[in-house]
Amino acid sequence: MIDTKEGIDWIIDQLRKDQSPNGSWDYPFETGISTDAYMIILLRTLELNDEELIQGLAQRILSKQEKNGAWKLFYDEGEGNLTATVEAYYALLYSAYYSKNDKRLLAAKRFILANGGLEEVRMFTKVMLAITGQYTWPSYSPLPIELILLPLHFPINFYSFSVFGRANLIPILILADKQFVLKTVKSPDLSNLHLNRETENHWDRSNDYRSLYSFIMDGAESLLGLPKQLHQLSIERAKKYMLDHIEPDGTFYSYYSSTFLMIFALLSLGYKKTDPVITQAIDGIQSMKCEIDGFPHMQYTTANVWNTSLIGICLQEAGISSEDPMVKQANQYLLERQQHRFGDWVIHNPNTMPGGWGFSNINTILPDVDDTTASLRSISRMMPHETQAWDLGIMWVLSMQNDDGGWPAFEKNTNSKLLQFLPIEKGEFIIADPSCADLTGRTLEFLGRYTNLSRDHTAVKKGIHWLLRNQEKDGSWYGRWGICYLYGTWAAITGLMAVGYSANNASIEKAVKWIHDKQNKDGGWGESCHSDSKKTYVPLPASTLTHTAWALDALISLSEKPTTAIKRGITYLLDHLEKIDWTTHYPTGQGMAGTFYIHYHSYRYIFPLMALAHYHKKFE
Repeated sequence: MIDTKEGIDWIIDQLRKDQSPNGSWDYPFETGISTDAYMIILLRTLELNDEELIQGLAQRILSKQEKNGAWKLFYDEGEGNLTATVEAYYALLYSAYYSKNDKRLLAAKRFILANGGLEEVRMFTKVMLAITGQYTWPSYSPLPIELILLPLHFPINFYSFSVFGRANLIPILILADKQFVLKTVKSPDLSNLHLNRETENHWDRSNDYRSLYSFIMDGAESLLGLPKQLHQLSIERAKKYMLDHIEPDGTFYSYYSSTFLMIFALLSLGYKKTDPVITQAIDGIQSMKCEIDGFPHMQYTTANVWNTSLIGICLQEAGISSEDPMVKQANQYLLERQQHRFGDWVIHNPNTMPGGWGFSNINTILPDVDDTTASLRSISRMMPHETQAWDLGIMWVLSMQNDDGGWPAFEKNTNSKLLQFLPIEKGEFIIADPSCADLTGRTLEFLGRYTNLSRDHTAVKKGIHWLLRNQEKDGSWYGRWGICYLYGTWAAITGLMAVGYSANNASIEKAVKWIHDKQNKDGGWGESCHSDSKKTYVPLPASTLTHTAWALDALISLSEKPTTAIKRGITYLLDHLEKIDWTTHYPTGQGMAGTFYIHYHSYRYIFPLMALAHYHKKFE
């Protein structure tokens, strides 16, 4: 086994080699094959025949196929994922490089039919299939586009939704309203994948939302007038919302899915394929392409700010000076990406100036709490040189605290219970942005370690109370943006300890016992992506570097000496730093349970470095 210092130095050397010329780290933000499939479908539907890209994406998709013909979202998912398999099958056919008689596509078709056919795929995939002529739009829209006209004081309105919910739903509502379909002479025919031709009933299996639909329509009409005029006004307002939120690179909010949908929504409104808004949007999502294992991958967004802020912190925790060119350049990059424009967050938080940071390289109007505290941590040792950036960032973070005491990701108080009645699959992940343990714990950790706020500060007290109220019965915490209970528990423990909580507190002791119980025989920790869908901890059949580092960092934060569990965990990390197998590719980030998982290529360096640096500093 290498010693701790050698392990730290090895990671630092890797990071030094991988830094981009602009000071950031552009490690891939990998999200499976869905965006790759959608890119092929988009290019073919718009008859933009970039053969090199289409062929490369098709080859990447095929390289991920399982022996039974299916595609999976994660290693231990089971036999396969129906939605991912349909997307892959459709894209490979549309690429025109593979025929229906190809044995790999025949195997995929067998899997699709054995698991319910097109009727059982996810809602967003049905939208894509409907746009491209493979599925029938429902005659009755589940959500009226008039929603966009309702005022903020109405019990449910457009800004009741999370920002990522709005970004994806607005183009969908336009497309559903227009019943838009765009086929080409080369469009594949997927009709043999339908098991039930009455597809109308397979958009939503419940009519409970109809009264809510009527409630929204009554609200719009009572406030504004004639239905026909209202409808046209709604369409115009929806179009304006999209156009007003286009980033400098042409993408809609810097997200792949919302930009893909916006392109078709604008086409449905009469835009030509050659319109600059359309061509710039396509260029924008193409610019997010990266390369993984020799294949192109279309990233859902870029993760440069997130990667760079976390790496900047870890390097400095490991003893690299803020004056070192690597750190200095990283922090300069971060300072240049502090956001100074008002985004939608101001709707629920009107009395604060901008000052947050976003997630991606190209984002200018979508700051989030996690990226802001991470960026502030990284630049903290530059003080007092950057006091204005620091002060604006701190004020923005404090202002974003929800009324319940926790912190959300993007927008304040965006968790209306009425939204639960909407017929939107995985709605809790799409349309709400509630307080969560990972954001609240990490914000408290930042406030406790990097600012002068005491435990008696109102924001800190409210954050502590939120965490204690939301601890699971077994002692863990659920993490919204990572996998999953190990992530939330690490964030909560390190946050509580940073604001002066005692390691002897009953809540902490219960959490520590839970972590100890989850340690694997090899000394590491590993958690399955099944945890988020099942809403309970599901162990992974092997340990991962990232999960091990989270568990270790939590235990190190509250231990006075290296315990047996900590030593075993450190040994696992040091012995596996250079390992490459399925565990090092396993997703440890989540966007939507059961549907959208993230493999951050940076995490294998970031979190082991954090845990090793804290161990070395505290115990060696």
